[in-house]
Amino acid sequence: MTTDQGSASELSDGLKTFGAVLKALREEAGLTQEEFSLGVRYSASYVAKFEQGKRFPPKNLPARAGEVLGPVAAKVLTAAARSLRRKAGLASWFLQWAGTEEEAVSLYAYECRAVPGLLQPEGYIRAVFDLRLPPVTEEQIEREVEARLDRQQLIANRPNTAFSFIIEQSILERRMGGSEVTRQVIDHVLEVGTRRNVEIQIMPLCQEDHCGIDGQMYLAESQDNQWLGYTEGQRSSSLISNPKDVSVLLQRYGKLRSQALDCRATVKLLEQMRGAL
Repeated sequence: MTTDQGSASELSDGLKTFGAVLKALREEAGLTQEEFSLGVRYSASYVAKFEQGKRFPPKNLPARAGEVLGPVAAKVLTAAARSLRRKAGLASWFLQWAGTEEEAVSLYAYECRAVPGLLQPEGYIRAVFDLRLPPVTEEQIEREVEARLDRQQLIANRPNTAFSFIIEQSILERRMGGSEVTRQVIDHVLEVGTRRNVEIQIMPLCQEDHCGIDGQMYLAESQDNQWLGYTEGQRSSSLISNPKDVSVLLQRYGKLRSQALDCRATVKLLEQMRGAL
Protein backbone atom coordinates (compact mmCIF):
# COMPACT_ATOMS: atom_id res chain seq x y z
CA MET A 1 0.00 0.00 0.00
CA THR A 2 1.30 3.46 -0.84
CA THR A 3 1.25 6.31 1.64
CA ASP A 4 0.96 10.08 1.48
CA GLN A 5 4.40 10.33 3.09
CA GLY A 6 5.92 8.08 0.44
CA SER A 7 4.27 10.05 -2.34
CA ALA A 8 5.49 13.37 -0.95
CA SER A 9 9.01 12.00 -0.73
CA GLU A 10 8.87 10.71 -4.30
CA LEU A 11 7.62 14.07 -5.59
CA SER A 12 10.31 15.90 -3.61
CA ASP A 13 13.00 13.67 -5.11
CA GLY A 14 11.55 14.35 -8.55
CA LEU A 15 11.73 18.12 -8.00
CA LYS A 16 15.37 17.82 -6.91
CA THR A 17 16.18 15.71 -9.96
CA PHE A 18 14.53 18.24 -12.27
CA GLY A 19 16.49 21.03 -10.57
CA ALA A 20 19.78 19.17 -10.90
CA VAL A 21 19.15 18.56 -14.61
CA LEU A 22 18.25 22.21 -15.16
CA LYS A 23 21.37 23.39 -13.36
CA ALA A 24 23.62 21.00 -15.28
CA LEU A 25 22.20 22.15 -18.62
CA ARG A 26 22.57 25.80 -17.67
CA GLU A 27 26.17 25.36 -16.53
CA GLU A 28 27.02 23.35 -19.63
CA ALA A 29 25.85 26.35 -21.66
CA GLY A 30 28.16 28.57 -19.60
CA LEU A 31 25.36 30.75 -18.21
CA THR A 32 25.00 32.20 -14.74
CA GLN A 33 21.64 32.04 -13.00
CA GLU A 34 21.18 35.74 -13.72
CA GLU A 35 21.90 35.33 -17.43
CA PHE A 36 19.64 32.30 -17.68
CA SER A 37 16.86 34.07 -15.77
CA LEU A 38 16.84 36.89 -18.32
CA GLY A 39 16.44 34.38 -21.14
CA VAL A 40 13.57 32.43 -19.55
CA ARG A 41 11.92 35.60 -18.21
CA TYR A 42 11.82 34.46 -14.60
CA SER A 43 13.64 36.15 -11.73
CA ALA A 44 17.02 34.82 -10.62
CA SER A 45 15.50 33.91 -7.27
CA TYR A 46 12.87 31.78 -9.04
CA VAL A 47 15.54 30.06 -11.10
CA ALA A 48 17.47 29.31 -7.91
CA LYS A 49 14.36 27.71 -6.39
CA PHE A 50 13.79 25.62 -9.51
CA GLU A 51 17.38 24.37 -9.39
CA GLN A 52 17.15 23.62 -5.67
CA GLY A 53 13.97 21.60 -6.15
CA LYS A 54 12.00 24.01 -3.97
CA ARG A 55 9.47 25.16 -6.55
CA PHE A 56 7.33 23.28 -9.05
CA PRO A 57 8.37 24.26 -12.60
CA PRO A 58 5.66 26.06 -14.63
CA LYS A 59 4.51 24.54 -17.91
CA ASN A 60 6.31 27.10 -20.07
CA LEU A 61 9.73 26.72 -18.41
CA PRO A 62 11.02 23.89 -20.67
CA ALA A 63 10.03 25.80 -23.82
CA ARG A 64 11.62 29.03 -22.57
CA ALA A 65 14.73 27.12 -21.50
CA GLY A 66 14.88 25.67 -24.99
CA GLU A 67 15.05 29.17 -26.43
CA VAL A 68 18.18 29.74 -24.36
CA LEU A 69 19.76 26.28 -24.16
CA GLY A 70 18.64 24.68 -27.42
CA PRO A 71 16.09 22.08 -28.58
CA VAL A 72 17.80 19.09 -26.94
CA ALA A 73 17.61 20.75 -23.53
CA ALA A 74 13.95 21.57 -24.17
CA LYS A 75 13.16 17.90 -24.87
CA VAL A 76 14.99 16.72 -21.76
CA LEU A 77 13.28 19.26 -19.50
CA THR A 78 9.87 18.66 -21.08
CA ALA A 79 10.10 14.94 -20.34
CA ALA A 80 11.24 15.60 -16.76
CA ALA A 81 8.47 18.15 -16.19
CA ARG A 82 5.83 15.78 -17.61
CA SER A 83 6.91 13.11 -15.12
CA LEU A 84 6.61 15.64 -12.30
CA ARG A 85 3.14 16.74 -13.38
CA ARG A 86 1.99 13.14 -13.42
CA LYS A 87 3.21 12.63 -9.86
CA ALA A 88 1.54 15.85 -8.75
CA GLY A 89 -1.72 14.98 -10.50
CA LEU A 90 -2.07 11.38 -9.36
CA ALA A 91 -3.40 10.36 -5.98
CA SER A 92 -0.65 9.44 -3.54
CA TRP A 93 -2.02 5.95 -3.06
CA PHE A 94 -2.07 5.36 -6.85
CA LEU A 95 1.52 6.25 -7.73
CA GLN A 96 2.97 2.78 -7.20
CA TRP A 97 0.43 1.13 -9.48
CA ALA A 98 0.88 3.86 -12.11
CA GLY A 99 4.56 2.90 -12.27
CA THR A 100 3.62 -0.77 -12.62
CA GLU A 101 1.27 0.06 -15.51
CA GLU A 102 4.05 1.73 -17.46
CA GLU A 103 6.14 -1.47 -17.58
CA ALA A 104 3.36 -4.07 -17.98
CA VAL A 105 3.23 -6.45 -20.94
CA SER A 106 -0.36 -7.40 -20.04
CA LEU A 107 -2.81 -5.16 -18.21
CA TYR A 108 -6.29 -6.25 -17.12
CA ALA A 109 -9.02 -4.21 -15.44
CA TYR A 110 -12.45 -5.07 -14.08
CA GLU A 111 -14.48 -2.04 -12.97
CA CYS A 112 -17.85 -1.89 -11.22
CA ARG A 113 -17.58 1.70 -9.92
CA ALA A 114 -16.47 3.96 -12.76
CA VAL A 115 -15.08 3.84 -16.29
CA PRO A 116 -11.43 2.66 -16.03
CA GLY A 117 -9.08 5.64 -15.93
CA LEU A 118 -7.29 4.56 -19.11
CA LEU A 119 -10.60 4.77 -21.01
CA GLN A 120 -12.03 8.04 -19.68
CA PRO A 121 -12.50 10.91 -22.14
CA GLU A 122 -11.79 14.41 -20.84
CA GLY A 123 -15.44 15.26 -20.23
CA TYR A 124 -15.89 12.24 -17.98
CA ILE A 125 -12.66 12.98 -16.09
CA ARG A 126 -13.83 16.51 -15.37
CA ALA A 127 -17.25 15.29 -14.25
CA VAL A 128 -15.61 12.91 -11.78
CA PHE A 129 -13.29 15.54 -10.34
CA ASP A 130 -15.94 18.28 -10.26
CA LEU A 131 -18.17 16.15 -8.04
CA ARG A 132 -15.45 14.87 -5.74
CA LEU A 133 -15.56 15.70 -2.05
CA PRO A 134 -14.01 17.55 -0.41
CA PRO A 135 -13.86 20.09 -3.27
CA VAL A 136 -10.50 21.03 -4.76
CA THR A 137 -9.24 24.10 -6.59
CA GLU A 138 -9.48 24.58 -10.34
CA GLU A 139 -5.68 24.41 -10.47
CA GLN A 140 -5.69 20.98 -8.82
CA ILE A 141 -8.40 19.74 -11.16
CA GLU A 142 -6.39 20.88 -14.19
CA ARG A 143 -3.29 19.08 -12.89
CA GLU A 144 -5.24 15.87 -12.31
CA VAL A 145 -7.01 16.01 -15.67
CA GLU A 146 -3.68 16.52 -17.42
CA ALA A 147 -2.09 13.67 -15.45
CA ARG A 148 -4.88 11.25 -16.34
CA LEU A 149 -4.87 12.18 -20.03
CA ASP A 150 -1.10 11.79 -20.07
CA ARG A 151 -1.39 8.38 -18.40
CA GLN A 152 -3.78 7.26 -21.14
CA GLN A 153 -0.96 7.55 -23.68
CA LEU A 154 0.09 4.11 -22.43
CA ILE A 155 -2.38 2.46 -24.81
CA ALA A 156 -1.00 4.25 -27.86
CA ASN A 157 2.64 4.09 -26.77
CA ARG A 158 2.66 0.39 -25.87
CA PRO A 159 1.24 -1.45 -28.91
CA ASN A 160 2.81 -4.72 -27.70
CA THR A 161 1.00 -4.60 -24.37
CA ALA A 162 -2.24 -6.60 -24.19
CA PHE A 163 -5.01 -4.53 -22.60
CA SER A 164 -8.24 -6.12 -21.37
CA PHE A 165 -11.13 -4.20 -19.80
CA ILE A 166 -14.35 -5.55 -18.32
CA ILE A 167 -16.85 -2.82 -17.47
CA GLU A 168 -20.21 -3.15 -15.76
CA GLN A 169 -23.06 -1.89 -17.95
CA SER A 170 -24.48 -0.13 -14.90
CA ILE A 171 -21.54 2.30 -14.98
CA LEU A 172 -22.67 3.63 -18.35
CA GLU A 173 -26.36 3.48 -17.47
CA ARG A 174 -25.63 5.86 -14.57
CA ARG A 175 -24.80 8.60 -17.13
CA MET A 176 -22.18 10.25 -14.97
CA GLY A 177 -21.89 13.89 -16.10
CA GLY A 178 -25.03 13.71 -18.23
CA SER A 179 -26.06 12.25 -21.58
CA GLU A 180 -23.49 14.17 -23.63
CA VAL A 181 -20.61 12.98 -21.45
CA THR A 182 -21.95 9.41 -21.63
CA ARG A 183 -22.07 9.71 -25.42
CA GLN A 184 -18.42 10.80 -25.36
CA VAL A 185 -17.54 7.82 -23.16
CA ILE A 186 -19.23 5.33 -25.48
CA ASP A 187 -17.62 6.86 -28.57
CA HIS A 188 -14.21 6.80 -26.90
CA VAL A 189 -14.58 3.20 -25.71
CA LEU A 190 -15.67 2.11 -29.20
CA GLU A 191 -12.69 3.89 -30.76
CA VAL A 192 -10.11 2.49 -28.33
CA GLY A 193 -11.64 -0.97 -28.73
CA THR A 194 -10.66 -1.01 -32.42
CA ARG A 195 -6.98 -1.29 -31.48
CA ARG A 196 -5.61 -4.79 -32.01
CA ASN A 197 -4.02 -4.87 -28.56
CA VAL A 198 -7.20 -3.81 -26.72
CA GLU A 199 -10.12 -6.00 -25.71
CA ILE A 200 -13.18 -4.38 -24.12
CA GLN A 201 -16.13 -6.32 -22.74
CA ILE A 202 -19.33 -5.17 -21.08
CA MET A 203 -20.82 -7.12 -18.19
CA PRO A 204 -24.60 -6.93 -18.80
CA LEU A 205 -27.01 -5.69 -16.18
CA CYS A 206 -28.69 -9.07 -15.93
CA GLN A 207 -26.08 -11.76 -15.31
CA GLU A 208 -27.01 -14.53 -12.90
CA ASP A 209 -23.51 -16.06 -13.05
CA HIS A 210 -21.22 -13.28 -11.86
CA CYS A 211 -18.03 -13.79 -9.87
CA GLY A 212 -17.13 -10.10 -9.44
CA ILE A 213 -19.06 -9.65 -6.22
CA ASP A 214 -15.89 -8.73 -4.28
CA GLY A 215 -15.38 -5.58 -6.34
CA GLN A 216 -13.02 -4.09 -8.89
CA MET A 217 -9.60 -5.53 -9.62
CA TYR A 218 -6.56 -4.74 -11.74
CA LEU A 219 -3.86 -7.15 -12.85
CA ALA A 220 -0.51 -6.53 -14.53
CA GLU A 221 2.08 -8.88 -15.98
CA SER A 222 5.63 -7.56 -15.64
CA GLN A 223 8.34 -7.88 -18.27
CA ASP A 224 9.73 -10.91 -16.43
CA ASN A 225 6.24 -12.47 -16.62
CA GLN A 226 5.37 -12.04 -12.96
CA TRP A 227 1.81 -10.99 -12.14
CA LEU A 228 0.74 -8.31 -9.67
CA GLY A 229 -2.73 -7.38 -8.50
CA TYR A 230 -4.19 -4.07 -7.40
CA THR A 231 -7.37 -3.06 -5.61
CA GLU A 232 -8.69 0.27 -4.33
CA GLY A 233 -10.77 1.45 -1.42
CA GLN A 234 -11.64 4.86 -0.01
CA ARG A 235 -8.43 6.91 -0.44
CA SER A 236 -6.31 3.77 -0.14
CA SER A 237 -5.01 0.96 -2.27
CA SER A 238 -3.34 -2.44 -2.02
CA LEU A 239 -0.65 -3.79 -4.31
CA ILE A 240 -0.96 -7.57 -4.24
CA SER A 241 2.20 -9.58 -4.90
CA ASN A 242 1.65 -12.83 -2.99
CA PRO A 243 1.43 -15.50 -5.73
CA LYS A 244 -1.49 -17.28 -4.07
CA ASP A 245 -3.51 -14.06 -3.78
CA VAL A 246 -2.67 -13.02 -7.34
CA SER A 247 -3.72 -16.47 -8.55
CA VAL A 248 -7.15 -15.91 -6.97
CA LEU A 249 -7.55 -12.64 -8.87
CA LEU A 250 -6.42 -14.22 -12.14
CA GLN A 251 -8.95 -17.04 -11.73
CA ARG A 252 -11.72 -14.56 -11.04
CA TYR A 253 -10.75 -12.34 -13.93
CA GLY A 254 -10.71 -15.31 -16.29
CA LYS A 255 -14.19 -16.27 -15.15
CA LEU A 256 -15.43 -12.69 -15.57
CA ARG A 257 -14.16 -12.73 -19.13
CA SER A 258 -16.30 -15.76 -19.88
CA GLN A 259 -19.34 -14.20 -18.18
CA ALA A 260 -19.17 -10.80 -19.88
CA LEU A 261 -20.36 -10.12 -23.42
CA ASP A 262 -17.78 -10.91 -26.08
CA CYS A 263 -16.21 -8.02 -27.99
CA ARG A 264 -18.67 -8.09 -30.89
CA ALA A 265 -21.71 -8.25 -28.62
CA THR A 266 -20.17 -5.44 -26.56
CA VAL A 267 -19.90 -3.19 -29.63
CA LYS A 268 -23.52 -3.94 -30.53
CA LEU A 269 -24.72 -3.11 -27.01
CA LEU A 270 -22.70 0.11 -26.86
CA GLU A 271 -24.11 1.25 -30.19
CA GLN A 272 -27.63 0.53 -28.93
CA MET A 273 -26.97 2.46 -25.73
CA ARG A 274 -25.59 5.40 -27.68
CA GLY A 275 -28.65 5.45 -29.91
CA ALA A 276 -30.90 5.58 -26.85
CA LEU A 277 -29.24 8.71 -25.41
